[in-house]
Amino acid sequence: MGEKAIGIEGPGRPRRRWLNWLGAAIGLGLLGLLAWRLDWRQFADVLGSARPEFVFATFLAITLEQVIRGWKWRQILTPVCGCRTSHLFGATMAGYLANLLVPLGLSPFVRSWLIARKQKLSMSCVLATVAIDRLVDGLVFAGIVIVVVLAVVIPDPNGNIGLGLLLGAGGSAAAIVAVLVLLVHHKRRSASGIGFFLALVDRLPTRFASRARSIAITFADGIVWPREHWRGVAIVLASIVIKLIAASHLFWAGLAFGVVLDPLVYLALLAILGFIVILAHMARVPAGFVVGAVFSLGLFGVGDATALAMVSVVMAANMLAVAVFGGWGLWVHGVGLGDLGRWKVAADADP
Repeated sequence: MGEKAIGIEGPGRPRRRWLNWLGAAIGLGLLGLLAWRLDWRQFADVLGSARPEFVFATFLAITLEQVIRGWKWRQILTPVCGCRTSHLFGATMAGYLANLLVPLGLSPFVRSWLIARKQKLSMSCVLATVAIDRLVDGLVFAGIVIVVVLAVVIPDPNGNIGLGLLLGAGGSAAAIVAVLVLLVHHKRRSASGIGFFLALVDRLPTRFASRARSIAITFADGIVWPREHWRGVAIVLASIVIKLIAASHLFWAGLAFGVVLDPLVYLALLAILGFIVILAHMARVPAGFVVGAVFSLGLFGVGDATALAMVSVVMAANMLAVAVFGGWGLWVHGVGLGDLGRWKVAADADP
């Protein structure tokens, strides 16, 4: 207990707390600015005019996106285990539900734990497949951003947005490739019980080194790619489809209010919003998606009231999908919310 208390009060803790407060202040300031410039009566009128069939279509698009994500994860998992798409979809949504209830980035850990628990695997092994899944998504997103900058005219007289997107995409792609190289290196070297990562782990205090080494080795077991070429192609194509469906969220939400933009504009919105959300998360700025979406839609001539109404539909549809299918996913895996609250995830991390 004494060591934990010392760790909590370490020199880095006050700085993180200060950064959290600064991020919260910036987020609240941006929300305040949006609230000040918004015509709330107009917003209420726009929101009240929403066409329910397109609101429902937004919900279906969000759900379909995650079903395809579950299917893609199944293809990555094939060298490790056989698992139904429905179980992977349920685990993914349950992870989002956990993140919604406790916004601490628990989603990949929760969904990895659920599948590891069901398949009698190490959680770190399954977590590695989640990492591969996200890295593939990252490369596809970077490619889409480059296409968007070259094909879409973004209203930006100074060219700063386009340049920023290109630099962000290039930097992200380079970082992802570097991570993939390190993962492949770890996979090959850990098979012989050696390697850079294992050498680092062995330098930890004795009471931690053995456990950390075991986790590092089982993590390497999950660094896999299917042998069948068609599965590899299917994983990349599924990732592209997922991004296209994600771009359609604002399309369906826009139709609910009579807003129709050029098809490529929705990809531009996906690219701009993607980096805004990432930067907001890194800077600990809350409501980054809301403010960023209103700003991005404004670039293409959508008024603040209509833009906020579109964002509200997307957020409501997303929360409904997560609540319904996340709860269903926990039920399918025989887990209750109380198990997550008691940190049963950590207790069963590596069966």
